[in-house]
Amino acid sequence: MFLELIAVIFAGIAMAGVVMLINRITGGRLPRWLAPVAAGLAMIAVTVASEYGWYSRTVKALPQGVVVAEAIESRSLYRPWTYLVPYYDRFVAVDTAGMQSHAAKPHQHLADLYFFGRWAPISQLSTVVDCTAGRRALVSAETAFADNGEISGVDWIAAPTGDAIVATICGG
Repeated sequence: MFLELIAVIFAGIAMAGVVMLINRITGGRLPRWLAPVAAGLAMIAVTVASEYGWYSRTVKALPQGVVVAEAIESRSLYRPWTYLVPYYDRFVAVDTAGMQSHAAKPHQHLADLYFFGRWAPISQLSTVVDCTAGRRALVSAETAFADNGEISGVDWIAAPTGDAIVATICGG
């Protein structure tokens, strides 16, 4: 966040410098208000570009085997352009490379979920998904895994039709 603030400030200073240079080259024909207005517009443009680029930069930095299950679009009144072109400010990723199954229960998978958010720390939860029954549960301290593949101490919830996490873990 601090580096983005520095980038925004430098963009404003650079644009003001460019306008002042053009003003000097043209013999002072530009209005005096143009440099601060251009600096402000440059700062807004860098901020918007940073907001829209966060999702793609973060997804590209994910390790191999971590797949985005669902991305949430954001729209807000104080950013009216987001109604035309919404941006992603959070998403859920599944570590498909680290998924585990028991040989006796190949339709049940244990996977780690990662929750990413703009300006938020990354959160991680472990979940169990039963692909046959279309249900999932969060793993907690009370969860126990038996030698025969049975799972106890979880609160199963029926996943809604088209649930992105279940679809990602179960392969569509």
